[in-house]
Amino acid sequence: MRIYTRSGDKGLTSLVYGKRVPKNDLRVEAYGTCDEANSMIGLATSFLEKETWDKKEKLLEQLHRIQTILFHVGAELATPPEKEVMWKLKKEHIDELESQIDEWDKELTPLKQFILPSGHQASSALHVARTVTRRAERIAVGLVEELQNPLVVSYLNRLSDYLFVTARYVNQALGGTELPLKADV
Repeated sequence: MRIYTRSGDKGLTSLVYGKRVPKNDLRVEAYGTCDEANSMIGLATSFLEKETWDKKEKLLEQLHRIQTILFHVGAELATPPEKEVMWKLKKEHIDELESQIDEWDKELTPLKQFILPSGHQASSALHVARTVTRRAERIAVGLVEELQNPLVVSYLNRLSDYLFVTARYVNQALGGTELPLKADV
């Protein structure tokens, strides 16, 4: 399979089922931003490869599952409203995130102030993934009336919460330092 097709050279791309739209279409922005978040999660996992701690494999399995689900969320966003979505996000996917957030939050030092993205490289990459996911959510909100599955926006919202807690968890597990926000600048 050839990587380049030249079909996008004039600023158009295809949605699922082949409908052509401009590359700056809101749907393209939404699924492209999910792809960007997915790439940042991949970067975070690459920083974790050489690390060791007792729950590393569990975390890597979760992140891999999340990357797969996020890919499918992108496909939902890339499906025109008049067409059937091939894979549909379920409430259970959101429940999984909430369950893990609750589990790790119990292990974390409670926050008493805002923190800045910092510490271990994987933690910082997860914070970037979190902010990119928030952007994907904001874009998806603009499509909410066209989305076949309103859980897409909820999933992105919860995923950003999960990535925040996971970034903190990684910092704590690997001895990274969370920098507090300074009040006097």
